[in-house]
Amino acid sequence: MTKSSKRPPAGLPDKDTLLAYLRETGSAEKTDIARHFGLKGGDRRALREMIRELEAEGRLGKRGRKGFSEAGALPPVGVADVIERDGDGELYVRLVEASPDAPRALLMPDKGKPGPAPGLGDRLLVKFFRSDDQWEARLIKKLDAGTNRVLGVIRKSARETRVEPVDRRSKDVLLVPQAQSGDLRDGDLVLAAIEKGEHRYGPKRGKILEHIGKEDDPRAASLIAIHAHGVPTGFSEAVEREAEDQALPTLKGREDLREIPFITIDPADARDHDDAVFAQRDEDPKNPGGWIVWVAIADVAAYVRPGTALDREAREKGNSTYFPDRVEPMLPEVLSNGLCSLKEGENRACMAVRMVFDKDGRKTGHRFVRGLMRSHAKLSYEQAQAAIDGPEKGDGPDDVTGPIMQAILYPLWNAYHTMLKGRLKRSPLQIESAERRIRMTPDGGIASIEKRTSLEAHRLIEEMMIQANVCAAETLEQKKTPPIYRIHDAPSQEKIFNLADFLSTIGKPWNKGEPGTTKRFNKLLDETRDGEHAEVVNEVVLRTQMQAIYSTENVGHFGLNLDRYAHFTSPIRRYSDLIVHRGLIRALGLGKDGLTDREIAELPAIAEQVTATERRSMAAERDAMDRYIAAFLEDRVGATFTGRITGVTRFGLFVRLDETGADGLVPVSTLGGEYFTHDDRAHALVGERTGQRFTLGRRVEVKLMEATPVTGGLVFEMLSDPEPRDPNAPAPRLGMRGRGGDGPVKRGQKRPGGPKSRNGSKPSGGLKGVRKGRRK
Repeated sequence: MTKSSKRPPAGLPDKDTLLAYLRETGSAEKTDIARHFGLKGGDRRALREMIRELEAEGRLGKRGRKGFSEAGALPPVGVADVIERDGDGELYVRLVEASPDAPRALLMPDKGKPGPAPGLGDRLLVKFFRSDDQWEARLIKKLDAGTNRVLGVIRKSARETRVEPVDRRSKDVLLVPQAQSGDLRDGDLVLAAIEKGEHRYGPKRGKILEHIGKEDDPRAASLIAIHAHGVPTGFSEAVEREAEDQALPTLKGREDLREIPFITIDPADARDHDDAVFAQRDEDPKNPGGWIVWVAIADVAAYVRPGTALDREAREKGNSTYFPDRVEPMLPEVLSNGLCSLKEGENRACMAVRMVFDKDGRKTGHRFVRGLMRSHAKLSYEQAQAAIDGPEKGDGPDDVTGPIMQAILYPLWNAYHTMLKGRLKRSPLQIESAERRIRMTPDGGIASIEKRTSLEAHRLIEEMMIQANVCAAETLEQKKTPPIYRIHDAPSQEKIFNLADFLSTIGKPWNKGEPGTTKRFNKLLDETRDGEHAEVVNEVVLRTQMQAIYSTENVGHFGLNLDRYAHFTSPIRRYSDLIVHRGLIRALGLGKDGLTDREIAELPAIAEQVTATERRSMAAERDAMDRYIAAFLEDRVGATFTGRITGVTRFGLFVRLDETGADGLVPVSTLGGEYFTHDDRAHALVGERTGQRFTLGRRVEVKLMEATPVTGGLVFEMLSDPEPRDPNAPAPRLGMRGRGGDGPVKRGQKRPGGPKSRNGSKPSGGLKGVRKGRRK
């Protein structure tokens, strides 16, 4: 935090003075504010009340756990990505990991900085400051030396060979020297480096570093995503040797759990099984109607020990990354699909937790054991659900009947229904996910894109895993062993205000002073679930939430409505879970391969790293999905689709198709014969002449104009007419600027009048300077 240079007179400041102080410092905690203004006793209590009022007014927001900043404020210094270049060539940056609606800042030129100027996609360390009514950023230094690399497609002509980037944010087309282009073919996927030197005019020069594949390879989407996001692939020889040298588990130092009839319930195509479950009635007369639930998790810590090559590469990867056609695993296959996978009928080392629940679903106790278990059956979610549903909903397969039903499945479901009572009292956030699944053909093509079905079997396993994760966090706290928490902070006041603004446009009241609790969100979702706005309300509530991260500082998990939570149940595919396992081994004295003193000292850095690798994988998975969907729709250019407007920006509308869940852009420049402006409070594009609107959540019909698999971009044309002018809105202006105006601006025309930018040129309208298919 930057300290204010001048000490003001002692005494309670007014609200504007307080906000001015926070604007200068970036953020401050209550104690810092009180110290700065020399507040004591009653003045400190008055300060707390003033802060509450400013939060309720939406003028103040949280920064971290205890800090406060002006609503919408940026820190004095931060790491930011260059996200946009406007039609005048000016660059805009946004804080790394900030939400799409976070403020962007104009990057101010600094001719005194040595080296090449920043470009789209670059990561920078910048100093933020306000100038008039906008945020600006001044470059401190450029980060990520690897940003001089371009993943692209070879385009050959008789005269030259170029590399066109696959990243939609990049405009750097590279010219490849003739000496390097001989073996390259049109459509080759390559990794190229930008050659150093001045590139004042024309394309930059580049050299080929690696030939990756072909643009028309059905699996190109995953290859592009892997290389574009730097997802580590494969394993070193040392790691493969270490994995192959592991021995089968024995009972030494373990509790024999092989007689407990654990089963695994996973997706039908799962190859790694890292959790197994079992439930039985509690025979303790003091717990009538209670249940005992066992969750057994693969004991990855027994094979991946601190300081080994296996551990170093697992930590670097951070987690497994999943694509429709492949998996880039955190651990070698001999472990992930072998010794660490809880295969049916085979002895496996495990970390298990035995949990006791009363008749109301409240957990009354638990204990962890390091054991040897044997899975008695391997079921898919669909098999387990079909068996439970019974003949009236379709018979389950023959091998999921009889003893398995009586001894395992029925008790599991009965235990889950009891646990469900506790979950309902807790009231976690009930956002419905609209995930899609891509089904591949044997040759790597796309067979279909389907909506994932949510079964009760999914929710049963989810709730049992959640409770096991809670037990892990509680045990580590009780034993004074520092954990890595999975935290999910409450929504900021600014996000709540944005939600309230949107809800007012569909006639749903939300008091801006009302805190955003999970119960309040669920009430809203329940009230709109069967109405025309159900999908968009679900989407907006989801966007209101903060992103979950890993941290050594606990703020609880807002979405699950839990005070403490740690990931424990997936150590095959998440390094965070492996660290929690080692913490439990150390805390409970279950072996010599627990958390080391060095790891404890590094926990904050590990938490930060696994958060970053998770984001990297999520971005790669999302990009691959976009490219696969674009490839699937490429043959349907010109077709019409129904969908819903899921995003409204100044440069266009994002529409999600009903059929595939694909997202694409309707550029603002294609919306008709007048100029549309972005009304961020109403979440609408509004015609300046007529007041007609395209609003968030509206159902529309669009035509697919472009599908570009190599970038994942989809461009639509709007076929639906805009909605009439809002009768409560101010009367539309007759022209674009000033009284009388010049009429509507049509496509291809320039906007008359208007303010000028810093370099004297007029701002561009429509999508000038924005690539087709680009997302926000």
